[in-house]
Amino acid sequence: MCQSILFFTIGVWLLQQQETLPNLTWGAGIVVILGAALIYQRKTSWQQAAAPILAAALACSTGFFYAAFFAQQRLADALPAAWQGKNIQVIGVVAQLPKQHDHGLRFVFDVEKVLTPNATVPTRILLASHEHENGTGFNIHTGERWQFTVRLKQPHGSRNPHDFDFEAWMLENKLRANGYIHPKGNNQRLDTLAYSPGYYIESLREKVRNHILATTAFPSDPHSSLQVRPDTRTMIGDRYDTEENRHYAGVLTALAIGDQASIPAAQWQIFTRTGVNHLMSISGLHITMLSGLGFAAGYWLWRRSARLTRMLPARKAATLAGLLVGLSYALLAGFGVPAQRTVYMLTTIAAVLWLSRTVAPSQTLAAALLVVLLLDPWAVLSPGFWLSFGAVGLIFYVTAHRLRPLHWLATYGRVQWAMSIGLIPPLLGMFQQISLVSPVANAFAIPLVSFVVVPLTLMGAGFHIEWPLWLANQAMSLCYSLLEWLNHLPEAVWIQHAPAPWSLVIGMLGVFWLLMPRGFPARWLGMIGLLPMFLVQPPIPPDGALSLVIFDVGQGLAVAAQTRNHALLYDTGPNFNSEANSGNRILIPSLRGMGIAKLD
Repeated sequence: MCQSILFFTIGVWLLQQQETLPNLTWGAGIVVILGAALIYQRKTSWQQAAAPILAAALACSTGFFYAAFFAQQRLADALPAAWQGKNIQVIGVVAQLPKQHDHGLRFVFDVEKVLTPNATVPTRILLASHEHENGTGFNIHTGERWQFTVRLKQPHGSRNPHDFDFEAWMLENKLRANGYIHPKGNNQRLDTLAYSPGYYIESLREKVRNHILATTAFPSDPHSSLQVRPDTRTMIGDRYDTEENRHYAGVLTALAIGDQASIPAAQWQIFTRTGVNHLMSISGLHITMLSGLGFAAGYWLWRRSARLTRMLPARKAATLAGLLVGLSYALLAGFGVPAQRTVYMLTTIAAVLWLSRTVAPSQTLAAALLVVLLLDPWAVLSPGFWLSFGAVGLIFYVTAHRLRPLHWLATYGRVQWAMSIGLIPPLLGMFQQISLVSPVANAFAIPLVSFVVVPLTLMGAGFHIEWPLWLANQAMSLCYSLLEWLNHLPEAVWIQHAPAPWSLVIGMLGVFWLLMPRGFPARWLGMIGLLPMFLVQPPIPPDGALSLVIFDVGQGLAVAAQTRNHALLYDTGPNFNSEANSGNRILIPSLRGMGIAKLD
């Protein structure tokens, strides 16, 4: 089963790399032929040898055309070119937490009805609102039903080497158009809350965010850079940090409801450079921990009643309690890929306990992988998908099926070692950098954040009391101070070119060899498999030749000129907003991936 799910995943990933969709009729025929060949084969020796190949081809083809079918459905929900840039009146619901940008708000809007005759609008769009000249803007909250006059355009992103693919991100999130609210249009709130479980959860997430910000950001402090206006005070969570008065409301918000956008860019950079950014949102570790606490509490309470125990065994009742706690926390987090993976794994484990069966950890992980891809074939486009499943797979690889259990401290050290070595290939492949201080940072950040900051944050957010949030803020301040010290160490982060794809494959094989169980001969040879990622440099122009790269920066210009021994950048493109420009969004990642470490 695990091998088939792995090839199904490969098929889904291959589809996402195509420029055009395949013919689904031919696809169905290929799947049927492969399935028939696998079922009706004779038991000759060569056919038995070909059976694994047929099974792999069937699984890969099924994944490929399954993803193609869903892509075809999603692409059909599009904004016609004729309606780009025109005023369209729509009615819908604010579907997710609004985010603050330089001049207003940005939010996801579910379109329920199009009022403009003959107009066609996708069911989910990304909208931005802008402040009026007097400094006021729309007072928009999650779950509200509004009538807006909007101007939309089809998703369009820049195309550069090693660049963020905005169009793929929009497609992955089912956002088929983006635009803005026309300030002079007929814009009015129709309902304060649309009655739907999803919208109610999003509204609850916003209330939790508001409570955390009100408790920990201290907006009345004259030294704070968090400027709160009556119309947008619940939307601001990304500019409250100063050297004189530092607060961590954004981090606590991310840990409570998974809103990473609340974390200031400066703090997020520290977390990334020290390798603890995976902790600064609702991760699988946090969901599993709370689910375990729910299991323990349910088990202890259920056993107190002989009547309840006769009706249902305490272990089964506790399993349900733990699963419900984990699911509730994941929903509060927005149910991203890491949360989905954890919930599906917990569901599999709960089913195993209910049926009194034994399932290998690899089968549990494979079942979670299959469910994620069946529900969301675009998950393979997210770096978090690969890092999330890869990290859990590494944990199982170095801890499961051992002859005797190790001491918990030794197990913790082994897991940290596996994470430090095993995630080098994917991190270099996706981000071209790895944190050299990550093992030390995670050694104290994991227990401090998971067992102190997260429980206190949830206690304060869930019961609307302030002292746990204050304590969580103090604990986070201590953690951040240590992370800052690590970040300022020389060579805290290794930054390099983008490795060749073949070197990443060899690197992962080297990781598996290096992390073999103790006693396996010559494990050190796995280090050799890691070397090509660092030593094989991108091709450079030969003597007398010039390479020119004209970057796609929109309304601007940026050209990189490279010879064998020199590199020059002509112009740097435009600014996008106060925190983003073509330099940090496009040029630095592209130049770094191309192997240009400095400019002449």
